[in-house]
Amino acid sequence: MFDNLHLLGPAFGIFLNFETILFVLGATLIGIVIGALPGLTATMGVALMTTLTYSLDHKLAILILICVYVGAIYGGSRSAILLNIPGTPASAASTLDGFPLARQGLAGRAMGISTTGSWLGTLFGTMCVLLLTPILGDLALTFGSYEFFWVAVFGIVICGSLSGGDPLKGYIAGFIGLFIATIGQESINAYPRFAFGNADLAGGFGLLPALVGAFGVAEVMQVMQGPAFKVVSSKLDSILPRVRDVAQYWRTIFRSGAIGTFIGILPGLGEDTAAWSSYAAARRGSKEKEKFGKGSVEGLMAAETGESACVPGAIIPVLTLAVPGSAPAAVLLAALLIHGMNPGPMLMTATPHFVYEIVAMLVIADMAKLLFGLTLVRPLLWILLVPRERLMPIVFVLCTVGAFAITSRIFDIYVMLGFGLFGYILRELKFPMAPLILGLVLGELLDKNLIRGLRLTDGSIEPFFTRPISAGLALLTLIAALWSIPYFNRIASEFTRNLFKRRPKAG
Repeated sequence: MFDNLHLLGPAFGIFLNFETILFVLGATLIGIVIGALPGLTATMGVALMTTLTYSLDHKLAILILICVYVGAIYGGSRSAILLNIPGTPASAASTLDGFPLARQGLAGRAMGISTTGSWLGTLFGTMCVLLLTPILGDLALTFGSYEFFWVAVFGIVICGSLSGGDPLKGYIAGFIGLFIATIGQESINAYPRFAFGNADLAGGFGLLPALVGAFGVAEVMQVMQGPAFKVVSSKLDSILPRVRDVAQYWRTIFRSGAIGTFIGILPGLGEDTAAWSSYAAARRGSKEKEKFGKGSVEGLMAAETGESACVPGAIIPVLTLAVPGSAPAAVLLAALLIHGMNPGPMLMTATPHFVYEIVAMLVIADMAKLLFGLTLVRPLLWILLVPRERLMPIVFVLCTVGAFAITSRIFDIYVMLGFGLFGYILRELKFPMAPLILGLVLGELLDKNLIRGLRLTDGSIEPFFTRPISAGLALLTLIAALWSIPYFNRIASEFTRNLFKRRPKAG
């Protein structure tokens, strides 16, 4: 299972050269800046950089994308602490205690805590990638078309029910994504569907233009209609993390790292869910509950550790099942496919060295993040002074260039604009975007395995429900769907309370 651990050393050796380190530092800094600026998300940053790194060697391109991903999730804490505005959705939980600490004159300490928590969280998640990917890879080798069909369905259902807001809207967004994925040629026989005689539609919608539109153009439209933000002036105390903060809350760090990694593995939930879940768990287990929301070091540490541990966690299902654990991981999956990689059950067998190269990429990106987090605090604060309204035209131009650069088709620019407008409308109607994108990404996996499974059984659906793993995944999907219905949720909660209720002793 771990016979290939000797590949870890050479994996680091590939990237430890002067030119690659420059790319690492530049990409991580870009990611931190993207995360720090409210209105620019990690998904948009990874999508834009995917289009700009298309011509690079696949290993260097993936390294740059991982650095941007890791940096952007961390960078959101800058504006969360100083402005009370999360730079990314994942940093929303950090505002609860980060901003109160800044108002108490402890902005430097708050950023030191966020840097430490983020660094340790990514490191914890990376160790889980190293340990869990071979295990899940071996398990995935037992999957057939029936199991992969249910993996795709489960991803849509659990993402729709747990992504926040109304579960019905999550399901609607997910199945809209599935429908859009069916437009174009059918995956096995190449029969055109919903093309209406149009050659461009017969080729389907490109995943990258769709992602750039839904997360890039839609963000631009939302930012341009919103109010301007003003920077809160705050003096910085020492930003060096205190050993006491880490030693005192080591249980919180491990708990949040485990929660963040686990949520990352689940399809489509993402870093914001990991941050809130880690924060809630820390509050329940804390001896200082009264400090939460008023400037709790433990609360900020939990949120930052959980969201950063989710990043490597979200990459685990990408490598083993070709199923993204979050929206940025969906873009990363698309980048792997564009660069000719074959993520999924055969990855550990065909190219085992690539998994260890991913581990090396995560560790190197994490160290670059720590370096910038401790040394470039004041320059990063100056970046927050740049009005977002001046950056949005530049972002829009990059979106347009990136959408066109992959295949040089004008149609892809129309796809980007269409998805941008559609994504903007969905956001205004409070629909979650993660299920939509996950449906778009998982659509081909679901479609291909459904058709293949039906062909293998001459149209019978029995193996989808009778094979042990398929039956288990079908049951999990049903439970996840029922759990989102308030009536069944109340029944389950009442049953759980009655089950653990202490009964009075007789006599």
